[in-house]
Amino acid sequence: MGMLGARDTNAVEEMDRPDCDPERLDRTYRQFALVNRAISGWHGLYRTRLRPLLSPGVPSTLLDIGCGGGDLALMLAGWAARDGFRLDITGLDPDPRAYSFAEHRRPVQGVRFRQAMSAELVAEGQAFDLVISNHVLHHLSDAELQGLLTDSVKLARRLAVHNDLRRNALAYALFGAGALPMTGSYIRGDGLTSIRRSYTVAELAAVAPAGWQAERHSPFHCVLTYSPDTGRE
Repeated sequence: MGMLGARDTNAVEEMDRPDCDPERLDRTYRQFALVNRAISGWHGLYRTRLRPLLSPGVPSTLLDIGCGGGDLALMLAGWAARDGFRLDITGLDPDPRAYSFAEHRRPVQGVRFRQAMSAELVAEGQAFDLVISNHVLHHLSDAELQGLLTDSVKLARRLAVHNDLRRNALAYALFGAGALPMTGSYIRGDGLTSIRRSYTVAELAAVAPAGWQAERHSPFHCVLTYSPDTGRE
């Protein structure tokens, strides 16, 4: 795999820098919606992992940790509404820039955003039927990853699903070429950095605590899941 043989944990995404260009950052958040629809694989995860746990009669709750600009929360709300389910979604992000972007989007019933860390919700005694994240794990240090997974176990009543990029040469090459038209934002450069920082399935399984299951989700993603019932076995 060449330079992709090991995680590049020293690489830093430009949009994570506190002094990054605000206009490029805003454009990046706007372009995330297209990128996530095209490559994240969440529609499949919604159909196979989340939708079977929803009920048309009883409202369900979902926490999206590290929601960024909020596009995934809005997509999930739309899919659930189309299928006749009531899904109340909280999008959570500690970055004030991400929160501001999400909070200023057109309001959607059942979706709210909050600037906070997952540990704050644990301290408040909150819990949600479903806990998810998208493209978050590779951003975290080892200690932060373990903290997120510990919080997820405490916050999730029924299921936690963390979807992330899977490091491989094909993903790197295809994304590098496919993102060329996305100019004026951090999408291409940071996307390539994200792939270099991301895990393989084996690496993710090795660092995940007992009760978590790491799987290949698509040619370009892996997913880490936890069910409280499974975790107690």
